[in-house]
Amino acid sequence: MNFGEYQKLSRETVIYPDPGNNFVYPTLGLAGEAGEVSDKVSKIIRDKGGKIDEESRKEVAHELGDLLWYMSQLATELSLSLDEVASCNIEKLKSRLERKQLHGNGDHR
Repeated sequence: MNFGEYQKLSRETVIYPDPGNNFVYPTLGLAGEAGEVSDKVSKIIRDKGGKIDEESRKEVAHELGDLLWYMSQLATELSLSLDEVASCNIEKLKSRLERKQLHGNGDHR
């Protein structure tokens, strides 16, 4: 499956208020799911000494899927395709790599 297919199929499962005119809901969901990924990882560190077992891998994968869903909905709300978002991100990273600017901070390195 590619991002375009995912974005189209995931849109069929939207049940939040005013889809097509509501970028706030998926933004908040994205933040919440990022917290859930962080929570799973913190428990792997605390309870399993940082060792990833198959159960932990599946739990993190589940949360990453939820992150992807919210990211897809936000992109759709903003009339962006995930393919475009991914391509632009790779172009940005390649440029930073070529200019030796991967380290540091700031959006415009």
